[in-house]
Amino acid sequence: MAGLETRRMGRTEMMPASLGLGAAWLGQRSERETIEAIHRAIDLGINYIDTYPRGQEERWGKALEGGLRQEIFLQAKVSPPDEGGKKDFSASATRRSLENSLKSLKTDYLDSVLIHDPFDIEDPLAPGHALDELIKMKQEGSIRHLGLGERQHEFHRRAIETGQIDIILTFLDYTLLDQSVAQTTLPLAREHDIGIILASPMGMGTLTGAEPNREDELRRARIENPDAKPQAHDMWRWCQARGVNIRHLAVQFCLAAPVEGIVMFGPADKQQVEEGYEAATADIPDDVWHDFEAEFGVTALRKSR
Repeated sequence: MAGLETRRMGRTEMMPASLGLGAAWLGQRSERETIEAIHRAIDLGINYIDTYPRGQEERWGKALEGGLRQEIFLQAKVSPPDEGGKKDFSASATRRSLENSLKSLKTDYLDSVLIHDPFDIEDPLAPGHALDELIKMKQEGSIRHLGLGERQHEFHRRAIETGQIDIILTFLDYTLLDQSVAQTTLPLAREHDIGIILASPMGMGTLTGAEPNREDELRRARIENPDAKPQAHDMWRWCQARGVNIRHLAVQFCLAAPVEGIVMFGPADKQQVEEGYEAATADIPDDVWHDFEAEFGVTALRKSR
């Protein structure tokens, strides 16, 4: 079992390990479990650490005390709520959100900041809104690189074409089940040397190894992509019959993507951190990939890694 390789994150020239630690589910457990999970990830060589706002970032600040902050790349998100709980990407709300993050994380700078999930709201890329304020904070030295975390590929394009966005986090559209982003954002990112984060490699729990619910899968497909052929349950059954861990295939398929960047998984606790690391580093025989590709038409592009 090999360890994690180092990856170049596009023009940022950051060189993190290939597997990053996502934040969404860590905040769902106790503070102790969150800190244990972060410490275990760092022990395993995972050094790109995502955080999550809304009152939980103090946990990351505590976990990174004692010099650990200097050993990792730290990423925060701008997703500030207004008084009604809706997202507010005004300049003032953006600055307030980031200043709170810096305080909670006990750091004076962030390696990257993502404008997070800006859908169906006032445009954060518009003049005088979130992006402009983040550019000012970057000039002030509290942010090193700017990014966007969003699923809509058209929003990726618009963000990249501003010339100010260095990183795109995309999710659910480069997995064993859906590679649609390979036709849109990924070529554009290569053209502009944008760092890519492929998040949710296990399809929001669909490819973890638990049996997928076929009815839920069909319902989700009808909503998200009516033209897609639901395959999660078939893939799970195929792996079960051959003694293959589908979680290993799911993570390593994403790690093999032709991008300048990393894969980010979202564990909830220390055990799931270890499972994600195992998935990224396990040995998968070439004949397993060959048979899987023949069955489902899904090709891992760099199996030699």
